[in-house]
Amino acid sequence: MSAPTASPNKLPSDFLWGFATASFQIEGSTDVDGRGKSIWDDFSKIPGKTLDGRDGDVATDSYRRWKEDLDLLVQYGVKSYRFSIAWSRIIPLGGRNDPINEAGIQFYSNLIDALLERGIVPFVTLYHWDLPQALYERYGGWLSKEIVQDYVHYSKICFERFGDRVKYWLTMNEPWCISILGHGRGVFAPGRSSDRMRSPEGDSSTEPWTVGHHVILSHAYATKLYREEFKAAQGGSIGITLNGDWALPYDDSPENVAAAQHALDVAIGTCSDPIYLGHYPDYMKEMLGDRLPTFTPEEIAVVKGSSEFYGMNTYTTNLCKAGGDDEFQGKVEYTFTRPDGSQLGTQAHCAWLQDYPEGFRQLLNYLWTRYQRPIYVTENGFAVKDENSMPIEEAIADHDRVQYFKGNTEAILVARNEDGVDIRAYFAWSLLDNFEWADGYVTRFGLTYVDYETQKRYPKESGKFVAKWFAEHVAEQPRQQKEPQRLALPHANSTTQSDSSTSSPTPKKKKTKKAPFARFTAYISTFLGI
Repeated sequence: MSAPTASPNKLPSDFLWGFATASFQIEGSTDVDGRGKSIWDDFSKIPGKTLDGRDGDVATDSYRRWKEDLDLLVQYGVKSYRFSIAWSRIIPLGGRNDPINEAGIQFYSNLIDALLERGIVPFVTLYHWDLPQALYERYGGWLSKEIVQDYVHYSKICFERFGDRVKYWLTMNEPWCISILGHGRGVFAPGRSSDRMRSPEGDSSTEPWTVGHHVILSHAYATKLYREEFKAAQGGSIGITLNGDWALPYDDSPENVAAAQHALDVAIGTCSDPIYLGHYPDYMKEMLGDRLPTFTPEEIAVVKGSSEFYGMNTYTTNLCKAGGDDEFQGKVEYTFTRPDGSQLGTQAHCAWLQDYPEGFRQLLNYLWTRYQRPIYVTENGFAVKDENSMPIEEAIADHDRVQYFKGNTEAILVARNEDGVDIRAYFAWSLLDNFEWADGYVTRFGLTYVDYETQKRYPKESGKFVAKWFAEHVAEQPRQQKEPQRLALPHANSTTQSDSSTSSPTPKKKKTKKAPFARFTAYISTFLGI
């Protein structure tokens, strides 16, 4: 298996790029049009569960402002948009015998149609952490194997209603977070943990691994259904997206070299090894013993090979030291401080994130070598330190985020064209500042600034940089119809006093119908400030 050829300075014409979002983080309107509660609805209202005490009832109001969001995508010139479907909008009570909500189906159907009308490819996540609350109350949600049948049923409805137009499906977003953060550390909904200061119930020694096992099975049986009943007619691809950051040994000592691999085995291999290789990592078996669930022969036959590509969510690199008793990190200590006292990279607002593009390239190579599947980078982003406390004019001049994307876009180009890694897509996280789960609205990952008081959107310099970079580095597609003349854009790598040519809000433009390919040049001079 090898990557398609491209010129050394270009990505192929069919390379997908765009921005990503998730339903609960942007939609708001939690009690509108028949939507049922998700586990995040009430959890985010519990005092202390979010840093700023705020919830997702409004978020970026995208359930009502979705056309405005699509206008932004057109102005940025994206080829694709990754978004998620809220399970409880489709089946408010979640189960296979519960009523279907046609209003929810209509909302996503309209969104998909509008994307296609604008020449933007829908890249759809079926589950991004917002489990219907009713299923958690009914049988414990992901703790019960019962959920496999309900998830497959929900997936089937989505394939039936949207699959004629959706050609890229992600079954799950980040099983590690669902299991560890939701049922181990207890910082994400439903907030279960052995720590009784944090949660009145939960067992962090067993529940995360049970949950992760059920998530893998749900993914695998949904994929099996799609392949057997829908793929031939609809012609789509289906896979899973996994989080995981690169792990480097703190130094060359054998114990720290081993520690880095142990960190990868737990953060990535817990889900990716069963799905792509057909078994849990040996280190997981050694560390957990009989606490690690097992697959039946029938189950592993369904699980192995159940993702047609590698969906990759990654943000940073950790230096790894042997030691500690934190199983969720593979009994490895993480640091950003090198032996000489220097930092790995620029510090983000989140304590867990620093900028290190060399690690991004190395992780791409590791995943390609180990699993030999085309890689779709489905999330990658940076939260600028203290951005939320800055005036808007300062926040949208987000130099540190621009530098992050400069390094990582270059890493994609080099990994693909020099290293031979088959990378087929890149989605920056996120289109908008949004509800950042346990961080509330304090942490901003958006390439577009959102003023939460007015819900006005302001493109940041990072968003404009990413748009320019892909305009310059994705090869032209063969044109079947005449396009408007391409504007002369400033080079993405040019050095100027600021990171882009303007920081002003996007002016409102008169809408005109565009040919499917014309949207690639649609971010015109008023948007880019040239």
